[in-house]
Amino acid sequence: MTGGSSAQTAAVEAVGLTKSFKSTVALRDCTITVPEGRICALVGPNGSGKTTLLRCLAGLARPSAGVVNVLGHAPGQDHEFLANVSFLAQDVPLWKRLTAKDHIAIGARLNPRWDTTGARHRLAQLEIPADKPVGTLSGGQRAQVGLALALAKKPKLLLLDEPLAALDPLARRHFLGVLAEDVSEGGLTVLISSHLITELHRVSDYLVLLAASRTQLCADVDDIIGSHRLVKCPGGGGERVPAGVKVVNSFRSARETTMLVRAGAASFEPECEVHSVGLEEIVLGYMSQGAPADLRLLHAQGGEG
Repeated sequence: MTGGSSAQTAAVEAVGLTKSFKSTVALRDCTITVPEGRICALVGPNGSGKTTLLRCLAGLARPSAGVVNVLGHAPGQDHEFLANVSFLAQDVPLWKRLTAKDHIAIGARLNPRWDTTGARHRLAQLEIPADKPVGTLSGGQRAQVGLALALAKKPKLLLLDEPLAALDPLARRHFLGVLAEDVSEGGLTVLISSHLITELHRVSDYLVLLAASRTQLCADVDDIIGSHRLVKCPGGGGERVPAGVKVVNSFRSARETTMLVRAGAASFEPECEVHSVGLEEIVLGYMSQGAPADLRLLHAQGGEG
């Protein structure tokens, strides 16, 4: 695991974060750093601890062990913390009998930096009726209302748990474009959980990968892509791995061994083919660690020349 750049102020820091629920460990020894002003993709398989991490950062769950800092402070429910952090849960909690206009008005009374004009404008752009009870809207429309409210709070840290799941491709692209614009204006950091890696890659420049309830990656997206390779070696291949190279995942066929490795500038033997690899393939390689061979990413054709 690698951390964020020390030259930047951290919006989120966690050291040894562990969260247990009775006999279940949802998050184990999680250590991450997310610099300010980034769109950070939070990825991992179901049950890897993504939602638990977001809830700990939002102050909605107390860690069982470890230290968490958000914007320089321990998460809590005090007024200053709540003003600076916005969390949108996957189920988009809204009052079903109230309209979007009602929600916007309530938000204006509760939040000191509330952007009423921006929220109304976003919903108007998407042709979402602001005067109908949100319980009568479609799932995608309710998600858009929740997203508009989360952004209207003008937070310094925006935590989003699977916000894209209910959106169609065009709506996803629009929302991610809005996020990118808000971050580019300064003062906003986004941590967004999603399985849609390709979509996230368009706007995110930082990535946290959880698997088996642990941190597997935490770094700039460009650094992650630059330090991983897909290597194909005839035969066994394991003995051809240079010292210091981590084999993330591997698949062995009768003719060759294919390995996703964290290699940097390491040199492999001439008979081994070394390919660059995309972010989605890297993420899937980590996520499929320990999976049956026929379910792994690396049995595919693999590699980007």
